[in-house]
Formats: sequence, C-alpha cells, structure tokens
Amino acid sequence: MLDFSLNIAGSEWMIIIFVALILILGTGKLPGAAKKLGKVVNEYNKAKNEIQDQMKEVSEQTPTISGPVETEREKLETIAKSIGVKVDDKTDEELQKIISSKMGQKKIDDVKSGQKKIDDVKKD
Repeated sequence: MLDFSLNIAGSEWMIIIFVALILILGTGKLPGAAKKLGKVVNEYNKAKNEIQDQMKEVSEQTPTISGPVETEREKLETIAKSIGVKVDDKTDEELQKIISSKMGQKKIDDVKSGQKKIDDVKKD
C-alpha cells in the first residue's frame, strides 16, 4: 500500500492551524476570537486556582490528637469532630451511625446480605 503520512513537526502544525484560522475567520474576526479565547482561558485559570486553594484549606485542617483516648466516647467525639459533626446531645449509637454514614462504611446487614449472595453464586 502507499503510505501518505505527513512528516510535519509541532511548529509546522501551529503555522497550518494559524493559516486555517485566518482563512475561516478572516482578518477582521480574528482579533475578536483571540480576545474571547483569552477570556475563556482566564476564567479557566481563575476556577482552577480557586479549587486548588479550597483543596489546600481542606488538607490543612487535620485533626490534632494530643494522646491516646481513654474511653470509647472520646474516640467517637474525636472522629466526629474531625469529619465536621457536632457531638452535643448525641448518644454513642447516634455518633456511630453518623460516622459510618460519613465514612462510607456498609452496614452489617449489607455485608451479611452480600455474603449470602456470594454463597448463592458459589452454589450455582
């Protein structure tokens, strides 16, 4: 077969694209298109910087644990505070449910039903 591949380097592609833009947009519309493209790139960079700043703020908020916790309640309160849960007037069970839902853990019933499904598949 005949090989019609073009051996064009990166800078040559830039020239080809620039010429194509001039042909498509014309010399009158090219500055306006470049201005709009500059605004889009500027907005993208602003949004990217805002997200990076938010990620830095979140990553800097690490919980400080001064030492080992003595009771289960202290452990629950420490974990709840680290994920942003208010611990006032909540029982241990309520805190456990909130923490497990925030941490994405499955409930024991879900694990048991999942094991049952696995056992059923193995039987087949």
